[in-house]
Amino acid sequence: MAFSDAIIAIVITLLVLDLRPPETEPGGLLRGLLEEWPTYLAYAASYVYLAVIWMNHKAAFLRIKEMDVGLQWANLGLLAALALIPWPTAVIAETARTGNLDDERVAVALYAIVGALLCTAWLVFFAYLARHPDLTHDEVDELYFARERPRALIGVVLYLAAGAAGMLVHPLVASVVFLILPVFYGLTSHGQHRWRRALRIDDGATPRAGR
Repeated sequence: MAFSDAIIAIVITLLVLDLRPPETEPGGLLRGLLEEWPTYLAYAASYVYLAVIWMNHKAAFLRIKEMDVGLQWANLGLLAALALIPWPTAVIAETARTGNLDDERVAVALYAIVGALLCTAWLVFFAYLARHPDLTHDEVDELYFARERPRALIGVVLYLAAGAAGMLVHPLVASVVFLILPVFYGLTSHGQHRWRRALRIDDGATPRAGR
């Protein structure tokens, strides 16, 4: 957990390296700062995305009582994928500055590929835990991580679809999906079933066992 938290903290810190003072003439600093808005937006979106990843990672490990070699490799694969996020973030910010539509299409496609790769890493992580319920705490529902796999699969499909839409329709379409998906994963960080229960009005039903 300490190693994973350190990696996520480093990756979040790397995002700020793309925030550079604008090159302007004397007296033009305000205009130069305002023109950097794509960089600020890309930073904010990726920061929130990484924060949501950290929330989901914490939620998963609250339910894990021990590690084995397979789970360690699955976790390392997850960390390797999330460490890529600053790269497409910087590419999107840079292409937004230039305003070249073709480059923007390629940039959102790159971001979509990295997003799909990260969701694939989550899928592997959840699938491993679903096959090894002995690694989780006794009070955790044995089907908890099996039910988490569709969440990861949704991300793989939607990121790839967003990348295709960004290439074929307009980059803005992909950007909207990129902003919506972290919200979804933030709301469901402790499982879709718990989120659905929280949204329902209490009808007096007995809560399901497990967490």
